[in-house]
Amino acid sequence: MTERLTTDVTIIGGGVAGCAAAVALRRVGLKVVLLEKGACGAGASGVNFGGVRQQGRSLVELPLARRSRAIWDKLNEMLGEDVEFEATGHIKLARSEADMAELERYARDAAEHGLELQLLGANAARADLPWLGEKVVGASLCAEDGAANPRLVGPAFARLARRLGADVREHALVNAAAREGERFETRTDALAVDSRFLVNAAGIGAGKVASWFGEEVPLGPVVPNMLVTEPLPIFVTRSVGVCGGDVYVRQVSRGNVIMGGGRGWGDAELLHSGPTTDQSLTGMRKTLDLVPALRGAHIIRTWAGIDGQMPDRIPVIGFSATTPDLVHAFGFSGHGFQLGPVVGEIIAELIADGRSPSPIEPFAITRFAEASVLPAAAAGVEH
Repeated sequence: MTERLTTDVTIIGGGVAGCAAAVALRRVGLKVVLLEKGACGAGASGVNFGGVRQQGRSLVELPLARRSRAIWDKLNEMLGEDVEFEATGHIKLARSEADMAELERYARDAAEHGLELQLLGANAARADLPWLGEKVVGASLCAEDGAANPRLVGPAFARLARRLGADVREHALVNAAAREGERFETRTDALAVDSRFLVNAAGIGAGKVASWFGEEVPLGPVVPNMLVTEPLPIFVTRSVGVCGGDVYVRQVSRGNVIMGGGRGWGDAELLHSGPTTDQSLTGMRKTLDLVPALRGAHIIRTWAGIDGQMPDRIPVIGFSATTPDLVHAFGFSGHGFQLGPVVGEIIAELIADGRSPSPIEPFAITRFAEASVLPAAAAGVEH
């Protein structure tokens, strides 16, 4: 027998953005039902590197990243839980003079958005991180940036949403949604939800949801390949990335070093993914060029997860172009973890006020209306 619910807002997707939206919507008094195909925070939101990073983003994302960074400072208090956020600083390494020139250009552009970056020559970079390899010729440091534990953030938002009165349903795969008059009906195998608003925050499945409303988007999978070592004495004191985004490294308080690079395998339809030996070995070799002190460390686990990627590497955020009261938030292209808290607030603003004070025009779904594929908008996008 099908259970039937009536609510103000139905959210498809229980990643950080979807769960943060549920929290923000409850705080403005709206009834919410959230439907997640698996466990909240267990998809791309929970298996990423954990970088809370402003540096290196597309310039059009920086206003959102700046607003989100302020939320991260008070996130433990908001959630009532420790999600292990630390502002360790994010240092981006240059392995060539061309890389260094790119970091210099980006620092000038980012300053116009209020993001202060410190440019370091090779000697200054090694003074900050004495374990760096010889291939590093310089770096850019964002002292405000850092990292958190991605396995904790999404579930913590989901628990808060429940405490605030949201109806959060896990293991509830949405198989249909349609607009009937001025309402939406969203269905799983066991549930039918009637709502005024619908939020599409379905991650890799968001393209299918958008297609139900006549919006075809070029959403493809991105499958970052990740590794973690045994606990080691603490020495990696920053979150580390590189120009080109093919290596990223950080060390947690327990001593494990988390690293990534390359792509694993993934099936977007079956929602299965995994690391590959070749990509893991290549990632380890590139990491050793930058962090020789990791030679001999034991890798204790590898993994991968599937995120949705757009051709221009920036997300879709905003109202549908075809369907009133449908809001999209997807396609974060492997770097949406830091943005999740603010995207939740933006979704609530769109639904409650009809607009957001944040500049979301660059993320409109209408940018894919023409057949041409847009060039990449992000500078050195990292997972």
